[in-house]
Amino acid sequence: MSTVGGELDPVIHAQARLRVMTTLAALPACDRLSFARLQELLDMTPGNLITHLRKLDEAGYTSSDKTRTGRTTTTYVCLTSEGRAAFDRYVQQLRALLEPASGGET
Repeated sequence: MSTVGGELDPVIHAQARLRVMTTLAALPACDRLSFARLQELLDMTPGNLITHLRKLDEAGYTSSDKTRTGRTTTTYVCLTSEGRAAFDRYVQQLRALLEPASGGET
C-alpha cells in the first residue's frame, strides 16, 4: 500500500500502528519480536495490539508466525520488506513536512 498525492500513509499514521511500526523498524531486517514482548514494550492490551496488527498484516506491512514448543505457543511479529519500505517512505514524508520551507524568507 502506498501513499497517494503525497499524503501520509493512513495505515501507518494511526498512533498505535505508528508505535508498532516504529518498534519493529528499530530491529534489524528479518528480525522479529514475540507478541508478548511487543505488547509489553508498547503497553497495549492483547486485543488492542491484535486489532492493529491485523490492519498492518492486511496491508502487507507485518507478518506473524507461531512456533510451538511442547504445550507453549509463541507468536512472533516482524516487518515485511514491503512494510519496511512503507515505513521508510512515511518517515521521509514526515521529515519533508517538518522541514522549514526553503525560500528567500528568514
